[in-house]
Order: sequence, then C-alpha cells, then structure tokens
Amino acid sequence: MGKVYLVGAGPGDPELLTVKAARILGQANIVLHDSLVGREVLQLISPQAQIIDVGKRCGMKLLTQDEINALLISYAASHQTVVRLKGGDPSVFGRAGEELEALRKSRVAFEIVPGVTAALSAAAAAGISLTDRRAASQILITTFSRGKNANAMEWSAVTSTTTLAIYMPGSDYAEVSGWLREGGLPDDMPCVIVSQALSSTQQIRWSSVAALAREAKLPAPALLIVGRVATQNFEEIVANVWRGDAFSGAAEIPTVS
Repeated sequence: MGKVYLVGAGPGDPELLTVKAARILGQANIVLHDSLVGREVLQLISPQAQIIDVGKRCGMKLLTQDEINALLISYAASHQTVVRLKGGDPSVFGRAGEELEALRKSRVAFEIVPGVTAALSAAAAAGISLTDRRAASQILITTFSRGKNANAMEWSAVTSTTTLAIYMPGSDYAEVSGWLREGGLPDDMPCVIVSQALSSTQQIRWSSVAALAREAKLPAPALLIVGRVATQNFEEIVANVWRGDAFSGAAEIPTVS
C-alpha cells in the first residue's frame, strides 16, 4: 500500500511551491491534478509518472468526486507515491475533506502538503496586506455561492475591520455587489478583483462595493478582496481611521448585521 499526498500547487508560479511539494512531484508515480494547476508546475512532475487531469472544463466535471476518491484508493494499492495536486492550498475550497474521509475509511496513508492559497496570492499581486493593526484586524475567507446555500454567509461576523477574501466570485459582479450591499457593507467600501494572480497574465482592477456592479468579468481564476485594506489610497483611509474621522463620509462604518 502506497501513500497519497494532497499537494498544494499554489497560484501557478513553480517558484512559489514548497521545497517539499517540488520533491514529491519529482518522485510521483501517479498525479491526479485539477485544471487550474499551472503548466509550469506540471512540468516538475517526474517524466515516469502517469498524469491524469481530473479538473473541470466549462463547468463540466471530467470525473465525479466519488470517482476521484476511488482512483486515489485504487492507485495507492499498487503505487508508492500518489499525488492529488490542487491549485492553491488543498484545504481551502478544494474538497480535501471528502478525499481525506475516503482515504481514512480505506486505511490509506496520506499527507497534506500546504500551498499558497488564492487569498494570499491575490493580496501579494495587488501589493496590499490583508490585515493591518490600524484598520483591519480579521480575515474572513468565503466563496460566493449561487446555489441553495447562497444565504449561508454569517454577516454577524463581519465588522468594519474585516477583510473579506471571496473565492470564485463568478462572472456576474453585479450579483456579488448586491449580495455585499444586502449584507450591510457601504457602497464606498473598497474592493479589488485579482485575476490569475502572480502569473504573466494577471489582471488587477480596483473598485468599490457599488462600482463592482459595473465591472467587466476578468478571467478565472479570480478572487475578490473587500475591506479597508483593498485600496491603493490606504494612507488616506488610515489617517481617517486613526483620527476617528469619517470613512468616506460616514461617522464610522458600523458593524454589519
């Protein structure tokens, strides 16, 4: 019985892989990867390894999650090093929990190798800090859901000093804008959309909660950062917060409820 490694591929730049991730890719017998894993990262895989794309194409899954789970278990029975390669970090919106449960039930040894997740990549690309002791004391990582759990957001946890990192904002930014406004965020709260962070095709667009509705779609993968830190004019905002003055015309941004 071999071992399954759930490896984070990061944003796509092979230099942002951990040393351990690069070593395991070079030793792999089987690699099952998502569609968003960068081509340069895939080139680090051992030439002797079998490479299987299990990602999505135009919203269609090549394999179901149950089928991927079964493949991991099956390959571990006959290969020493099986890699499940995921964009970003395996534990953030990567369905790692379902795969780990299946491996545990089948008594297959596994190990998680972390990667640089999209929120960190996007912030680095935009040149901003997700937290700042002067204006942002917490980060809330979430995804914009259009399904049955669309209203599952715990808005009571969002305050004026929260930075929202919204994965998979989709193609209709107007819908996201309305969701944020319904949650209580002010129209002038800064936000930034980062597309294909830290790649040669990266795009960055600065906006606000209200203006977001008029923004054109950027290519996936994209991430939306919302909060006081999501601006290029942070010095002015910090000055207002530090003095206790108005934030874009309001006495103070109230806690969202």
